[in-house]
Amino acid sequence: MIDIKFYMDTYEFNRSLLTGELHKSPEEILEFYESKRRKEPVVYNIETTNACNMTCKMCPRTTMMTRKVETLNFDTFKKVVDQLQPWSQEEWLAWTDFATRTYGINPDDMSENHFFLYVITKVIQLHGYGDPLLDKNISKAVQLLKSKGLQSYFSCNPANINIDRTIEMFESGLNYIKYSIESVDDSKHKEIRGSHSNFTQSYERICKLLDLKRKHGYETTIVITMLDLNQTHQTEDYAKLRKAFDGLDVYIYLKSEDQQWYRKDYHGTNSIHWSEICKHPWMSTTIKSNGEVAMCMEDFNNEIILGNITDESLYNIWNGDKYHQFRIDHAHGLKGMKCIEQCDMKVAGECRTRR
Repeated sequence: MIDIKFYMDTYEFNRSLLTGELHKSPEEILEFYESKRRKEPVVYNIETTNACNMTCKMCPRTTMMTRKVETLNFDTFKKVVDQLQPWSQEEWLAWTDFATRTYGINPDDMSENHFFLYVITKVIQLHGYGDPLLDKNISKAVQLLKSKGLQSYFSCNPANINIDRTIEMFESGLNYIKYSIESVDDSKHKEIRGSHSNFTQSYERICKLLDLKRKHGYETTIVITMLDLNQTHQTEDYAKLRKAFDGLDVYIYLKSEDQQWYRKDYHGTNSIHWSEICKHPWMSTTIKSNGEVAMCMEDFNNEIILGNITDESLYNIWNGDKYHQFRIDHAHGLKGMKCIEQCDMKVAGECRTRR
């Protein structure tokens, strides 16, 4: 989830700051954001595990992640969820109107930006730098979220699909599950995602899940994405993927690559999220697999830690001194901070200094 009211209330300010139409001091930026920030925390994602058996060439986890591999204790997960609440119908209708008017994307569309505007904004993401399919408690986590009126979603590797466990998640109330497929050619898929990865077996399992979904009336949306890695024949490869799933009950789109700084191959983005100013310090927070509260899900090595949910409430962390200092650093565009050195998004203070 993200704080949709904060997003709406700061949209024009952020747009003008990004384009250079608006010139504000760090103190003015901070004061404005703080005046719009909710005191109640909103959680973007809960990294249920950082375990993964893939070696994806576009992921910092493959070569740069040094933190211990851990799975979040379920009691800790429950402690987080007990502090959250879903958007009300009134809040969601206001957001839907805003998203439609501002971006021209309707609620019944299907695209990368539709997924961000109408799915990411309302779900609790259960992935980070790991594959939730490797977490034995993932079905319980989904069930708990449903009991609280919260929607659930995670992205995973289709090579790890276990039919019985996936059906258990469907029955527990999983709202969205995303499978990342980079090629319809097995050897090319392995080249991108690693030796455990393939297309043929993954496709067969997904088709089996679609059959069972239709037969039993499961409501989980199965999402298929291909990353735009700026490869030769990328358009052709995506067309082949769409053809493979043509006529099947899937939500499919070509996804802009996240964090292109990592491969030093910035080729642009079509993503609203990655094109706008980073609002995360005021808009949402992230829980990591060891209970640490991080600046956002992109902190793969947990280098900017703002608290630990096992020691204190999420409310106190969100409104605490460490978070306040982090927001000050963002507003100033602090030189050398990880958010500037290792992220494609622009921070507010960075935009101020670029005019």
